[in-house]
Amino acid sequence: MQPISTIAVCGAGTMGSGIAQLCAQKGINTTLFDVNETVVKNSRRHITMNLDSLQQKGKISAAEVNAIQNRLHFTHQLTDCKAPVIIEAIIEEQDAKANLFHQLLAINQNQTILASNTSSISINVLAGGITQPQLLAGLHFFNPATIMELVEVIKGEQTAPGVITTLVALSKQLGKTPVLCNDAPGFIVNRVARPYYLEALRLVEQGLATVEQVDAIMEASGFKMGPFKLMDLIGIDINYGVSCIVWEALGKPPRLMPSALQQQKVTAQQLGKKTGKGFYTYP
Repeated sequence: MQPISTIAVCGAGTMGSGIAQLCAQKGINTTLFDVNETVVKNSRRHITMNLDSLQQKGKISAAEVNAIQNRLHFTHQLTDCKAPVIIEAIIEEQDAKANLFHQLLAINQNQTILASNTSSISINVLAGGITQPQLLAGLHFFNPATIMELVEVIKGEQTAPGVITTLVALSKQLGKTPVLCNDAPGFIVNRVARPYYLEALRLVEQGLATVEQVDAIMEASGFKMGPFKLMDLIGIDINYGVSCIVWEALGKPPRLMPSALQQQKVTAQQLGKKTGKGFYTYP
């Protein structure tokens, strides 16, 4: 199989920017799209800062920085998204994703693989809303996408075998470790991780421990990051949204009921690092 040489990423937020930077670093000509011009400008600035930091640390040369930047094309025009593989990393809303897929299929004349970076929305449900469901699969990266090695490749009921073969090969091309799984609520990682977050939240809600104590003991036990620091990094709104989707998809079992404390943070727009305040305060 020939390596992928051109790719498009839709959504220039934290995940989309990270995925686009990763693709460009691995030699792929990458188009990064977002409908919001300000988000596109912020993404360009953020990626430039990341590359400058890598150069300052001696991990890449100035020539490599220049080559990577030349492989990146930033746009707010969806019609620029023409590629054999398109990775969707927009908001976690089913209708928004389905609408985007419709437009991408029309632009690419039904000749592109649609890979959704959704962390929890069913691939089968997303596929049910488009005209070419065999072209859709999940390709779930983890934050930060340039560093985290794992990628979940999620097969829907109608996903064509060739699509999965291509996405597994692409994951390896990007230096990742792909894990193939069938569509299920939360896939693998977010399904297994729910109790980790929810039990930590319950300990704090019940006054049995503080945020700092929970994080300290988990980090002392070998975890690189405690659950509250991790929720702040991911985004409390995103983490809470995943909890709600998994809970509802599994029939609302009491053990997976989303946290009221987390909901309060979302309502107050204290979403973690991206807003400067979550369970911790950031400069």
